[in-house]
Amino acid sequence: MSNLIFLIPIALFLGALGLAAFLWTMKSGQYDDLEGAAWRILDEGDDKPKPD
Repeated sequence: MSNLIFLIPIALFLGALGLAAFLWTMKSGQYDDLEGAAWRILDEGDDKPKPD
């Protein structure tokens, strides 16, 4: 039972750390273009103009 005195604050700290990391990723714009990465992996890159 005395272990809960240490484990509960550690769990709260880790939860707050995870929430801070999630908010940081939201602020940095990592979720702005969710479909762009999926389309870029299918693009072969052949649509560049040919040199004259």
